[in-house]
Amino acid sequence: MAKSTPTLQHDNELMRRVHRELIDEYDEELEMEREDWEHVEAGQPARPVEDDTSRASRNRYFKELFRLQGELVKMHDWIVESGHRMVILFEGRDAAGKGGAIKRITQRLNPRVARVTALPAPSSREKTQWYFQRYIAHLPAAGEMVLFDRSWYNRAGVERVMGFCSDAEYEEFFRTVPEFEKMLVRSGIQVIKYWFSIPDEEQEFRFRCRINDPLKQWKLSPMDLESRKRWELYTKAKEVMFERTHIPEAPWWVVQGADKKKGRLNCIAHLLSQVKYSEVERPTIKLPPRVHHPDYQREPIPAEMIVPEIY
Repeated sequence: MAKSTPTLQHDNELMRRVHRELIDEYDEELEMEREDWEHVEAGQPARPVEDDTSRASRNRYFKELFRLQGELVKMHDWIVESGHRMVILFEGRDAAGKGGAIKRITQRLNPRVARVTALPAPSSREKTQWYFQRYIAHLPAAGEMVLFDRSWYNRAGVERVMGFCSDAEYEEFFRTVPEFEKMLVRSGIQVIKYWFSIPDEEQEFRFRCRINDPLKQWKLSPMDLESRKRWELYTKAKEVMFERTHIPEAPWWVVQGADKKKGRLNCIAHLLSQVKYSEVERPTIKLPPRVHHPDYQREPIPAEMIVPEIY
């Protein structure tokens, strides 16, 4: 039976509202991204970039980001459907872009399936456990992917450079970690390891941006500032880590992160290439009509419970 004119008008208006809502949502996300496209002097208001070249580059970035995120949703569906298990490690210097890449990867995925794990410093009890013990609890079950924002490789990096582990503990880590990762792979967990690389000058620039941005100063810890002084020691630690843990079962992949936008896109594209996923057929979703009961009556909400509408 053909729909009546009022019903068609209602459906059309509903779809227009849905489209506007989607556009508003994307606009809000674009505003969140804007900080990466502007250079703001300390104490000065943000200024939109009007240069045609910058605007075209921005448009290309978002077009490609949305396309790749669409593929991530397909991969996400396949992981759930197939029961695949995947662990993705994100390592790199402070301000190298790990968090930004993780955010864009998980932005449109179900957080119960694509979980982010960022463990704090170990507690006094955890320090007495087997080193890998606290990470094991966060490994994926069937149909899950876990993204580690820093991982067990803390021992090869910050713990080594800052003297938080002994030489014996450091050597034991390197004896254990290849076998630990091989064991994960043998059990059916795919392990992907990313190192985000940035030049010395770019890290200094990003640190200065954080120092001058009140909304980002929380990202700078005393440990970050101390690591800045020990740049060369971190470089040596990274080189040793690559040499001793770059194994066929779980190789390292280096993301060039001097340009944050390109680094994110390259990381996502590479991640997609590492999973042999296929699109999962979804049934057509039909919204059922709401059931109306003649005796239903909605109770009024007391005025003192309502949040003041100041906007």
